[in-house]
Amino acid sequence: MLTYIVKRFVGMAVVMFIVLTVVFVIVRLAPGDPAALMLGPEATPEDAMALRERLGLNRPIFVQYVGFLGQIASGDLGSSLFFNRPVLDVLAGRAEPTVFLSLFSLIIAIVIALPIGLVSAYTRGSLFDQASVSTAMLAASVPSFWTGLLFQQYLATKTGWFPVAGYGGPDADFFDRMRHLILPSVVLGIVNSALILRFSRAAMLDVLSDDFVRTARAKGMSEWRVVLRHALKNALIPIVTVVGLTFALLISGAVVTERVFNLPGIGSLVVGAVLRRDYPVIQGTLIVVAGLYVLINFLVDMLYLAIDPRVKY
Repeated sequence: MLTYIVKRFVGMAVVMFIVLTVVFVIVRLAPGDPAALMLGPEATPEDAMALRERLGLNRPIFVQYVGFLGQIASGDLGSSLFFNRPVLDVLAGRAEPTVFLSLFSLIIAIVIALPIGLVSAYTRGSLFDQASVSTAMLAASVPSFWTGLLFQQYLATKTGWFPVAGYGGPDADFFDRMRHLILPSVVLGIVNSALILRFSRAAMLDVLSDDFVRTARAKGMSEWRVVLRHALKNALIPIVTVVGLTFALLISGAVVTERVFNLPGIGSLVVGAVLRRDYPVIQGTLIVVAGLYVLINFLVDMLYLAIDPRVKY
């Protein structure tokens, strides 16, 4: 087990090294002078030269690369050109809406998908099964921005049950801010429940046909005990895997929903950074998101042991 963890950490380090290299190359290969692009068309040559000196862009490429790796290793992602603050501070200030939005959306997706997937697998071929699979495909096909606009129109504007957009005023308390996340969380939860539903159904179908399920039924166990205690427990590994990947996708892919609901999250930050050509923020966000992907995959692998003690690493 310890050997496996050490190997995984080495693998994670290799993956992050590749990510850092790709990010470094992409930024340097951007057409035109990066300093001039960052400053805009009104910048003078002297301004561009000063920024190149500040960012170290006038040094040899290998020296820049080594300095970039050393800077990241020390936990420094650089400073935002627009906010004039460290990138880590900028990301930390925008992380709360994105993290809670992703967490609430994942919970909603699991609450919707897991029970329906179990019942669909148990009643395979029934009208409920066919309707649930068709609905899941429809939910996955409908763009999230369109669903978000519908929710804003009918559940916020017309009824006034929920805030239309935003994240509360400067003096808003925690619960008021969370209230602004209800509608976008439901939107993302519905969209992402489709994948979890289909994986849950497929995993349960594989397990329900195994010999141990027939043995449990032959012993006279109730159907709910057979399904929930025996079948579901053995089908959890693929379900947990897709849930972990969904959470990672939610953190990095909630850009459209954040824009529709005007949430000041990481997605909106990245869109603004692209429009302003704030390359340190774009670069830092890519590195942080890649690190989250690697970390979530590692945690999912560790969960396998808690789910099934027979798993050997």
